[in-house]
Amino acid sequence: MDDCCEPDGYDGVFSNRFARRAATRYRRRGLSRSARAIVGFLTEQGIEDATVLEIGGGVGEIQVELLRHGVRHATNLEISTNYEAEAAQLLEGAGLQGRVERRLLDIAQQPDDVEAADVVVLHRVVCCYPDYEKLLGAAAGKAGRLLVFSHPPRNGVTRALLWWENFWRRRKGDPFRSFAHPPAAMLNVLGQAGLRATYRWRGVGWRVVGLER
Repeated sequence: MDDCCEPDGYDGVFSNRFARRAATRYRRRGLSRSARAIVGFLTEQGIEDATVLEIGGGVGEIQVELLRHGVRHATNLEISTNYEAEAAQLLEGAGLQGRVERRLLDIAQQPDDVEAADVVVLHRVVCCYPDYEKLLGAAAGKAGRLLVFSHPPRNGVTRALLWWENFWRRRKGDPFRSFAHPPAAMLNVLGQAGLRATYRWRGVGWRVVGLER
């Protein structure tokens, strides 16, 4: 759960060092299990020549894999600048320069500044945002065909761990916060936007839900 936060303090947590570690881990081990579940769901739906909008894609490893599977173009939105150097190196190493646009923008606050895409991805992002309704509502409004997101399970163990983590960060004056939002409520927001859940994956620390319009 240590890679979830609220927007206040995002730069401090998702630092240059954090980005380097994420890129190195991807080069050595490939995608995480939850990220593989996301890519698997999307490729099964058929994404050749599709456009992708990833909100909070970090160094962009999911985008690299989707581009290799036939996606035409991807856009990445961040609220931190610390990922850019590592993301550029990953794209260059994969020979995919020019096929990803990276922007510094909070879609929940500026939805009108973002163009729609065939596919919207939010991996380990909803837990980073206190207002999940606003974030998911904005994301759903940009999804032409598919949306897939991950979230931590909302059970006793997870909630206790997050409470303890947030308690100590508060004591230290650190604005970083983690959230385990109610899964049913999140799906309700997306359902009201015309999206229907057709895929679910359960891991130890993460859940993945895929939705179709």
